[in-house]
Amino acid sequence: MQKNYNLQLSTGSAKIICPILSKFVLAPMRYNAIRLTSSVARLVWTLVFVVGLRCVGTAQESVPPAIENKIASGVALLKAGDLDNAERNFNSLLTQGVKSALVFHNLGVIAQQRGKHQEAATRFRDALRFQPNYGPSRLLLGSSLLALGQTDGAIGELKRAIALMPTEPSARLELAKAYEAADNWFNAVEQLRKLVSLVPDNAEYSYQLGKASTKLSGWALSQIQMQNPNSARLHQALGQEYAIQEKYDQALAAYQQAAQADPKLPEIHLGVALILLQLKRFDEALTEVNLELQLMPESKRAADIKARIEQEKSAASR
Repeated sequence: MQKNYNLQLSTGSAKIICPILSKFVLAPMRYNAIRLTSSVARLVWTLVFVVGLRCVGTAQESVPPAIENKIASGVALLKAGDLDNAERNFNSLLTQGVKSALVFHNLGVIAQQRGKHQEAATRFRDALRFQPNYGPSRLLLGSSLLALGQTDGAIGELKRAIALMPTEPSARLELAKAYEAADNWFNAVEQLRKLVSLVPDNAEYSYQLGKASTKLSGWALSQIQMQNPNSARLHQALGQEYAIQEKYDQALAAYQQAAQADPKLPEIHLGVALILLQLKRFDEALTEVNLELQLMPESKRAADIKARIEQEKSAASR
């Protein structure tokens, strides 16, 4: 009669049961996942299962040393990049009746590295049948579903991964990508903000947040344009774009349209004042900044810009 070996291991319990797992796998995993390529980071997830096998068996029976050694051998092949022999190793364990999360998870990693995401998704689901609360399998399942274009399913799995691993940066990053694929820029930006707060010194994550924030602004403007093509905010955004390109005459025209659409909207008169300052039209700039101060009398920025206009006007008249 064939025996099934079902590894019951969660990240939290592994930290308690096996200090080796916490010291040499979990802590480096969080460090490396930030800096390594995705394929290498996925191999780090694999190591959790390997060390975990030495710490925890099932409640009913222990894993025989021969099986444990064969699994370790398979992971060594996987780490060495020998995917073919690693796959043969793990498949032979299935043939022997060894049905455990670690075997299915590692087969999923192999399939994912080969770009076979449908097969990978099946393997990760098999792993989750034996260990439903294992976050890395949830994370990699979500990643494969995203690659398959199954965005809703990917979002669901990645949200579950985050619930299991709330401080894992790669889970936040993958969920942000899934939201981007769904054109849900609001939630993408929310996940990236949380990611940056987790890893504030990572320039790549900050860049991704800035890029997504720009996309969110573009999406919001497109919604405004559909609802109100003459929106002051729409004209303001166009004016800002022209100003960035140093096309000040066009920027001024766009801002003036914004002021006509809503003369009491804060920041519009201030934007006009700044453009007029660039054009050296100091008196008009002062008029606009004074209109801004009437709307926002406590605005330090408006007061600072007024002082700057007066200073430059004085310097120009000498």
